[in-house]
Amino acid sequence: MNLVLPVREAPARARKIAPAADPSGRIIAGDCIEEMRKLPAKSIDLIFADPPYNLQLGGDLFRPEGGRVDAVDDAWDRFDSLAAYDRFTRAWLTEARRVLKDDGAIWVIGSYHNIYKVGAALQDLDYWILNDIVWRKSNPMPNFRGTRFTNAHETLLWCAKSQDAKYTFNYQAMKALNDDLQMRSDWVLPICSGSERLKDGLGHKAHPTQKPESLLYRVLLACTKPGDVVLDPFFGTGTTGAVAKRLGRQWIGIEREPAYRQAAAERIAATLPLDESAMETIPDKRSQPRVAFGLLVENGMVPAGTVLVDAKRRWKAAVRADGSLSCGPHAGSIHKVGAGLNKAPSCNGWTFWHVEKRGRLVPLDALRQEHLAGLA
Repeated sequence: MNLVLPVREAPARARKIAPAADPSGRIIAGDCIEEMRKLPAKSIDLIFADPPYNLQLGGDLFRPEGGRVDAVDDAWDRFDSLAAYDRFTRAWLTEARRVLKDDGAIWVIGSYHNIYKVGAALQDLDYWILNDIVWRKSNPMPNFRGTRFTNAHETLLWCAKSQDAKYTFNYQAMKALNDDLQMRSDWVLPICSGSERLKDGLGHKAHPTQKPESLLYRVLLACTKPGDVVLDPFFGTGTTGAVAKRLGRQWIGIEREPAYRQAAAERIAATLPLDESAMETIPDKRSQPRVAFGLLVENGMVPAGTVLVDAKRRWKAAVRADGSLSCGPHAGSIHKVGAGLNKAPSCNGWTFWHVEKRGRLVPLDALRQEHLAGLA
């Protein structure tokens, strides 16, 4: 996230380095509006934007046991007034529209503090809203004051440049990712935590609102093709760049904060493993939560490219990026391909397919149970 404000110096503890060159993309230092003005018109296939939320927090927040909540109180999230935020929003969305290809698309994420203003600006600037996606957080931060409902979701607006735009939507990939069921507009994903959360030299969060890689994985897989150019004008610590690199997309990130640029450069240069994009669902005490095979692909338990075999090693199938399998003339979900190979009306792909680990075959169902145990 960034906006037009005096540039702060990087913390003294941060080791100053030049962002590493990456053949798949580049990090641009500077203000998002000014730097987008330098980009060629109609040069971007997809924009993912995580702009300042303008939270306007009043005072510190504390947990019941007395610990201070590490919330967003950085300078880049402060505006003098709602009118100032509106002007900023219209300015960057105007430049985003200019650089976006006619058949390109934009995704903007926000909370109740800002998403309605962003949505109004998008429509005023003639963007065509395709969907509003609800990201329901499986592990949201509670409302410590007990004065409101827990804020357990954020909203993403997916827009084309016009009603007639031929935007990219990989419907079959989304369906395959969800075990042959049509992907819905409510996504249950965890907030960024654990090993995926970047830390600074003192063990503090490198960025207060780092998004989970699983969220960007789904967005980019749904709305881009290999080789497409993805722009993130509020690059932060580089989640968009990391996922774009993993999926074979080109990327451009704009970020004015030196410490964030450094964290992003190191992160992307290290080519983060897929297991840092963990995806979880909320456990249901009454019944076991449904787990789509695509979740195991997204969270890295069964990375794209893994070869699956049946218990007797008669067949081998390759896992594709969208969670589907490919085995000779057969392609589709773990269940569909298993049924086709057995010439049967149905097949339980969870027990039919196995992965080899340390010289022994492990059924996919065991990995599913491992995933569920992690939720508990």
